[in-house]
Amino acid sequence: MPTAPTPAIHLAGLRLDRGARTILRDIDLLVPRGSITAVLGPSGCGKSTLLSALTGELRPAAGTLEVFGTPVPHRQRELLALRKSIGVLLQGNGLLTDLTVAENVALPLRTHTRLAEPLVRRLVDFKLNAVGLRTAADLYPRELSGGMARRVALARALALDPPLMLYDEPLTGLDPIASGVIMSLIERLGRTLGLTSVIVSHHVRETLPIADRVLVLANGGMVFSGTPAELEASDDLLLRQFLRGEPDGPIAFDGGAARREAA
Repeated sequence: MPTAPTPAIHLAGLRLDRGARTILRDIDLLVPRGSITAVLGPSGCGKSTLLSALTGELRPAAGTLEVFGTPVPHRQRELLALRKSIGVLLQGNGLLTDLTVAENVALPLRTHTRLAEPLVRRLVDFKLNAVGLRTAADLYPRELSGGMARRVALARALALDPPLMLYDEPLTGLDPIASGVIMSLIERLGRTLGLTSVIVSHHVRETLPIADRVLVLANGGMVFSGTPAELEASDDLLLRQFLRGEPDGPIAFDGGAARREAA
Protein backbone atom coordinates (compact mmCIF):
# COMPACT_ATOMS: atom_id res chain seq x y z
CA MET A 1 0.00 0.00 0.00
CA PRO A 2 1.56 3.34 -1.05
CA THR A 3 2.61 5.72 1.69
CA ALA A 4 0.78 9.04 1.82
CA PRO A 5 3.05 11.95 0.85
CA THR A 6 4.45 14.07 3.65
CA PRO A 7 2.32 17.21 4.04
CA ALA A 8 3.89 20.56 3.24
CA ILE A 9 2.96 21.86 6.70
CA HIS A 10 2.03 19.91 9.82
CA LEU A 11 1.01 21.66 13.03
CA ALA A 12 0.05 19.67 16.12
CA GLY A 13 -0.99 21.17 19.45
CA LEU A 14 0.73 24.41 18.51
CA ARG A 15 0.79 27.26 21.03
CA LEU A 16 2.24 30.65 20.16
CA ASP A 17 3.05 33.28 22.75
CA ARG A 18 4.10 36.91 22.55
CA GLY A 19 5.84 37.60 25.82
CA ALA A 20 3.55 36.52 28.66
CA ARG A 21 0.44 36.48 26.46
CA THR A 22 -0.80 33.45 24.51
CA ILE A 23 -1.86 34.47 21.00
CA LEU A 24 -2.89 31.05 19.63
CA ARG A 25 -3.37 27.69 21.30
CA ASP A 26 -4.20 24.09 20.32
CA ILE A 27 -3.66 24.62 16.57
CA ASP A 28 -3.73 21.40 14.52
CA LEU A 29 -3.32 21.62 10.76
CA LEU A 30 -2.24 19.52 7.78
CA VAL A 31 -1.53 21.38 4.54
CA PRO A 32 -1.21 18.95 1.59
CA ARG A 33 1.47 19.60 -1.00
CA GLY A 34 0.24 21.52 -4.02
CA SER A 35 -2.84 22.88 -2.21
CA ILE A 36 -4.08 26.40 -1.54
CA THR A 37 -5.01 26.95 2.11
CA ALA A 38 -6.70 30.12 3.32
CA VAL A 39 -6.11 31.27 6.91
CA LEU A 40 -8.94 33.66 7.70
CA GLY A 41 -9.96 35.62 10.75
CA PRO A 42 -10.62 39.10 12.11
CA SER A 43 -7.83 41.61 12.67
CA GLY A 44 -5.67 40.78 15.68
CA CYS A 45 -6.64 37.09 15.80
CA GLY A 46 -3.08 35.79 15.31
CA LYS A 47 -2.85 35.23 11.55
CA SER A 48 0.45 37.09 11.15
CA THR A 49 1.77 35.43 14.31
CA LEU A 50 1.15 32.05 12.68
CA LEU A 51 3.15 33.16 9.62
CA SER A 52 6.00 34.24 11.89
CA ALA A 53 6.10 30.72 13.31
CA LEU A 54 6.11 29.12 9.84
CA THR A 55 9.15 31.17 8.81
CA GLY A 56 10.97 30.49 12.07
CA GLU A 57 10.81 34.05 13.37
CA LEU A 58 8.76 32.95 16.38
CA ARG A 59 9.42 29.75 18.29
CA PRO A 60 6.37 27.75 19.40
CA ALA A 61 5.74 27.76 23.15
CA ALA A 62 4.31 24.24 22.83
CA GLY A 63 3.43 21.66 20.20
CA THR A 64 5.14 20.73 16.93
CA LEU A 65 5.63 22.60 13.66
CA GLU A 66 7.00 20.80 10.61
CA VAL A 67 7.61 22.08 7.08
CA PHE A 68 8.07 19.36 4.45
CA GLY A 69 8.46 16.76 7.19
CA THR A 70 11.20 18.59 9.09
CA PRO A 71 10.75 20.55 12.34
CA VAL A 72 11.41 24.26 11.81
CA PRO A 73 15.01 24.61 13.05
CA HIS A 74 16.33 27.14 15.57
CA ARG A 75 19.96 27.26 14.46
CA GLN A 76 20.57 30.14 12.07
CA ARG A 77 22.29 28.18 9.29
CA GLU A 78 19.55 25.54 9.08
CA LEU A 79 16.86 28.19 9.33
CA LEU A 80 18.33 30.17 6.41
CA ALA A 81 18.39 26.98 4.33
CA LEU A 82 14.71 26.35 5.11
CA ARG A 83 13.76 29.92 4.23
CA LYS A 84 15.17 29.49 0.72
CA SER A 85 12.32 27.02 0.13
CA ILE A 86 9.68 29.49 1.36
CA GLY A 87 8.55 32.48 -0.66
CA VAL A 88 6.82 35.26 1.29
CA LEU A 89 4.66 38.00 -0.21
CA LEU A 90 4.77 40.75 2.39
CA GLN A 91 1.78 42.91 3.20
CA GLY A 92 3.74 46.09 2.43
CA ASN A 93 5.59 44.57 -0.57
CA GLY A 94 9.03 45.37 0.88
CA LEU A 95 10.44 46.65 -2.41
CA LEU A 96 13.69 48.62 -2.19
CA THR A 97 12.97 52.09 -3.54
CA ASP A 98 16.46 52.75 -4.91
CA LEU A 99 16.42 49.59 -7.06
CA THR A 100 14.55 49.10 -10.32
CA VAL A 101 11.85 46.46 -10.70
CA ALA A 102 14.32 44.08 -12.33
CA GLU A 103 16.93 44.70 -9.62
CA ASN A 104 14.37 44.01 -6.89
CA VAL A 105 13.42 40.67 -8.45
CA ALA A 106 17.08 39.79 -9.00
CA LEU A 107 18.04 40.49 -5.38
CA PRO A 108 17.30 36.96 -3.99
CA LEU A 109 19.12 35.37 -6.92
CA ARG A 110 22.21 37.53 -6.44
CA THR A 111 22.15 37.05 -2.67
CA HIS A 112 21.57 33.31 -2.43
CA THR A 113 23.01 31.85 -5.64
CA ARG A 114 26.18 32.03 -7.72
CA LEU A 115 24.41 32.13 -11.06
CA ALA A 116 26.08 33.95 -13.93
CA GLU A 117 24.67 37.41 -14.54
CA PRO A 118 23.21 36.59 -17.99
CA LEU A 119 21.23 33.73 -16.39
CA VAL A 120 20.06 36.00 -13.54
CA ARG A 121 18.74 38.52 -16.08
CA ARG A 122 17.02 35.74 -18.01
CA LEU A 123 15.33 34.40 -14.87
CA VAL A 124 14.23 37.90 -13.86
CA ASP A 125 12.73 38.38 -17.30
CA PHE A 126 10.87 35.07 -16.93
CA LYS A 127 9.49 35.94 -13.48
CA LEU A 128 8.32 39.39 -14.58
CA ASN A 129 6.68 37.88 -17.64
CA ALA A 130 4.85 35.41 -15.38
CA VAL A 131 3.20 38.31 -13.53
CA GLY A 132 2.59 40.38 -16.67
CA LEU A 133 5.22 43.06 -15.99
CA ARG A 134 8.04 42.30 -18.40
CA THR A 135 7.88 45.84 -19.83
CA ALA A 136 8.19 47.41 -16.36
CA ALA A 137 11.69 46.04 -15.66
CA ASP A 138 13.41 49.45 -15.69
CA LEU A 139 10.81 51.30 -13.61
CA TYR A 140 11.31 52.19 -9.94
CA PRO A 141 8.80 51.29 -7.20
CA ARG A 142 7.62 54.91 -6.94
CA GLU A 143 6.50 54.70 -10.57
CA LEU A 144 4.24 51.71 -9.98
CA SER A 145 0.58 51.49 -9.04
CA GLY A 146 -0.36 49.49 -5.95
CA GLY A 147 -1.34 46.46 -8.01
CA MET A 148 1.86 46.59 -10.07
CA ALA A 149 4.00 46.84 -6.93
CA ARG A 150 2.24 43.81 -5.48
CA ARG A 151 2.94 41.83 -8.66
CA VAL A 152 6.62 42.81 -8.57
CA ALA A 153 6.78 41.62 -4.95
CA LEU A 154 5.17 38.35 -6.08
CA ALA A 155 7.76 37.92 -8.84
CA ARG A 156 10.54 38.51 -6.30
CA ALA A 157 9.01 35.99 -3.87
CA LEU A 158 9.05 33.41 -6.69
CA ALA A 159 12.63 34.18 -7.77
CA LEU A 160 14.19 31.13 -6.07
CA ASP A 161 11.36 28.79 -7.18
CA PRO A 162 10.23 28.00 -3.63
CA PRO A 163 7.85 25.04 -3.27
CA LEU A 164 5.97 26.85 -0.47
CA MET A 165 4.45 30.33 -0.80
CA LEU A 166 3.12 32.37 2.14
CA TYR A 167 0.89 35.37 1.37
CA ASP A 168 0.43 37.92 4.15
CA GLU A 169 -2.76 39.92 3.44
CA PRO A 170 -2.06 40.08 -0.33
CA LEU A 171 -5.03 42.38 -1.05
CA THR A 172 -4.31 45.14 1.46
CA GLY A 173 -4.61 48.57 -0.15
CA LEU A 174 -5.71 47.25 -3.55
CA ASP A 175 -8.81 48.22 -5.52
CA PRO A 176 -11.26 45.49 -6.63
CA ILE A 177 -9.70 45.10 -10.09
CA ALA A 178 -6.13 44.84 -8.77
CA SER A 179 -7.38 42.42 -6.09
CA GLY A 180 -8.91 40.20 -8.76
CA VAL A 181 -5.66 40.22 -10.74
CA ILE A 182 -3.59 39.25 -7.69
CA MET A 183 -5.89 36.39 -6.65
CA SER A 184 -5.99 35.10 -10.22
CA LEU A 185 -2.19 35.14 -10.34
CA ILE A 186 -1.89 33.35 -7.01
CA GLU A 187 -4.20 30.60 -8.22
CA ARG A 188 -2.73 30.29 -11.72
CA LEU A 189 0.90 30.27 -10.62
CA GLY A 190 0.14 27.90 -7.77
CA ARG A 191 -1.61 25.37 -9.98
CA THR A 192 0.84 25.71 -12.87
CA LEU A 193 4.01 25.45 -10.79
CA GLY A 194 2.64 22.94 -8.28
CA LEU A 195 3.21 25.29 -5.36
CA THR A 196 1.80 24.89 -1.89
CA SER A 197 0.18 28.20 -0.97
CA VAL A 198 -0.97 29.58 2.38
CA ILE A 199 -2.96 32.81 2.14
CA VAL A 200 -3.45 34.82 5.31
CA SER A 201 -6.31 37.26 4.80
CA HIS A 202 -9.48 38.82 6.13
CA HIS A 203 -10.82 39.26 2.58
CA VAL A 204 -13.25 36.36 2.66
CA ARG A 205 -15.10 36.75 -0.63
CA GLU A 206 -11.97 37.17 -2.71
CA THR A 207 -10.05 34.31 -1.07
CA LEU A 208 -12.57 31.49 -0.72
CA PRO A 209 -13.08 30.87 -4.48
CA ILE A 210 -9.45 29.81 -5.02
CA ALA A 211 -8.90 27.91 -1.75
CA ASP A 212 -8.93 24.14 -1.33
CA ARG A 213 -9.03 24.31 2.46
CA VAL A 214 -9.91 27.02 4.98
CA LEU A 215 -8.73 27.63 8.53
CA VAL A 216 -10.53 30.28 10.60
CA LEU A 217 -8.85 31.78 13.66
CA ALA A 218 -10.71 33.71 16.34
CA ASN A 219 -10.67 34.23 20.10
CA GLY A 220 -7.18 32.75 20.50
CA GLY A 221 -7.72 29.49 18.68
CA MET A 222 -8.89 27.62 15.60
CA VAL A 223 -12.67 27.75 15.23
CA PHE A 224 -13.00 26.06 11.84
CA SER A 225 -11.04 23.80 9.50
CA GLY A 226 -12.58 22.45 6.32
CA THR A 227 -13.51 23.23 2.74
CA PRO A 228 -14.88 26.57 1.54
CA ALA A 229 -18.25 24.89 0.88
CA GLU A 230 -18.37 23.55 4.45
CA LEU A 231 -17.57 27.01 5.80
CA GLU A 232 -20.31 28.64 3.72
CA ALA A 233 -22.82 26.03 4.89
CA SER A 234 -21.98 26.30 8.58
CA ASP A 235 -24.65 27.50 11.03
CA ASP A 236 -22.07 28.33 13.71
CA LEU A 237 -22.86 31.78 15.10
CA LEU A 238 -19.21 32.84 15.25
CA LEU A 239 -18.57 31.82 11.64
CA ARG A 240 -21.80 33.49 10.49
CA GLN A 241 -20.75 36.71 12.20
CA PHE A 242 -17.35 36.68 10.53
CA LEU A 243 -18.64 35.82 7.06
CA ARG A 244 -21.37 38.45 7.20
CA GLY A 245 -19.23 41.13 8.85
CA GLU A 246 -21.65 41.65 11.71
CA PRO A 247 -20.41 43.91 14.56
CA ASP A 248 -22.19 41.98 17.31
CA GLY A 249 -21.67 38.33 18.10
CA PRO A 250 -19.25 35.79 19.62
CA ILE A 251 -16.22 37.63 18.16
CA ALA A 252 -15.64 40.67 20.34
CA PHE A 253 -14.45 43.77 18.51
CA ASP A 254 -11.38 45.21 20.21
CA GLY A 255 -9.53 48.02 18.51
CA GLY A 256 -6.41 47.27 20.50
CA ALA A 257 -6.15 43.63 19.52
CA ALA A 258 -3.97 44.18 16.48
CA ARG A 259 -1.64 46.44 18.43
CA ARG A 260 -1.26 43.85 21.18
CA GLU A 261 -0.53 41.10 18.68
CA ALA A 262 2.26 43.13 17.13
CA ALA A 263 3.76 43.98 20.53
